[in-house]
Amino acid sequence: MKLPVIRQFYQQQSAENLEKAVEVLESFCEFRGATEEDLNVVGELITNMLGAVEVHANVQNGMSEKDALNGFAQKVMGSIDKA
Repeated sequence: MKLPVIRQFYQQQSAENLEKAVEVLESFCEFRGATEEDLNVVGELITNMLGAVEVHANVQNGMSEKDALNGFAQKVMGSIDKA
C-alpha cells in the first residue's frame, strides 16, 4: 500500500473506473502464465485501487480527503498488526 499512489488514483480516477480496472487485474491473476512477481505487482495495484475506491466513498459521505486517506492507511496497518 502506497498512500501517494492511492491519493493519485483518488484524484485522477472515478470510483467506477477504478472498479473496472480492478476487475481486469483480477482476471489477469487467473492467467496460468502469471508469475509470482506479476501477482505481487498486481496485488499491490489492486490494494491501491481499492483504497482509492474506499477514499471516494468516505469523501462522498462527508469525510475530508486527508482523513479518508489516513483512515484507510490506519485500517490496513491495523490489519497487518493483527496478522
